[in-house]
Amino acid sequence: MNRITLSYIFILVFIINGCASQKQKLSSFFFLQMADTQFGFFSNNQEFTRETENFERAIAEANRLRPAFVVVCGDLVNKPGDDEQVREYKRIASRLDSSIPLYNVPGNHDVGNVPTPESLAEYKSDFGDDHYTFDHGGLHAIVVNSSLMKNPDSAREEADAHERWLQAELDRPDVLKNKLIVVFMHHSLFLQEPLERDDYFNFSEDRRRHYLDLFKASGVRYVFAGHYHRNALGQAGDLEMVTTGPVGRPLGNDPSGFRIVVLEGNSLRHAYHDLDSIPKIVE
Repeated sequence: MNRITLSYIFILVFIINGCASQKQKLSSFFFLQMADTQFGFFSNNQEFTRETENFERAIAEANRLRPAFVVVCGDLVNKPGDDEQVREYKRIASRLDSSIPLYNVPGNHDVGNVPTPESLAEYKSDFGDDHYTFDHGGLHAIVVNSSLMKNPDSAREEADAHERWLQAELDRPDVLKNKLIVVFMHHSLFLQEPLERDDYFNFSEDRRRHYLDLFKASGVRYVFAGHYHRNALGQAGDLEMVTTGPVGRPLGNDPSGFRIVVLEGNSLRHAYHDLDSIPKIVE
């Protein structure tokens, strides 16, 4: 083999390695998970000055950090269907740079603790679909309506349709192959332990078991939620349950803030940051 041939081989290997390295870099990204902006909660629906301040800060930080996308895990407003609260949420959300997608997730303060066909229709009119999927890089995201999953009795037709849709989405090997599957919802299936007692902030034992079995059998690795107005982490086998504190009013020691989530290969790392301690850059 002469020198010219060896040179060409060296150049080809260099180009291939460079492309592979670039592909690896492109597959890594980060997103922001927010929850419970809940306009009106601080003042019991009298006004929403503090919610406005917090959400404006969160959106400004998102524009500075430049995530791949932002997802808000429910309770966008405090009073379902309140026109002023809805308008204020949408006004501030529209300030997010148009190149950064924003995904809304319905919460119980958006569709009611026990959703009805009317409350679901009103939510869809204000915010769009209450369940859907999206992809970014190696991540496949499934957005669900946990209020409908948790309390289906007053909207049985819609709940049954939602259940059929979810099971069909989780049974698509052509779509899910080689993807990291993540579910975004408002309520946590559980806060810390899969066998913890039933509570306002988690799913009842029977429904929790049903969805844990469904998610784990389909390869779901992470479930992100809000609702608790505090942070909590739990594990059920290979499935991690991540409950994130509020952009709006806290109910515990965790201050208002949001979670930064970084995708690296086939796993996620994440950390919650209060609005006064957002990092300058995301590593």
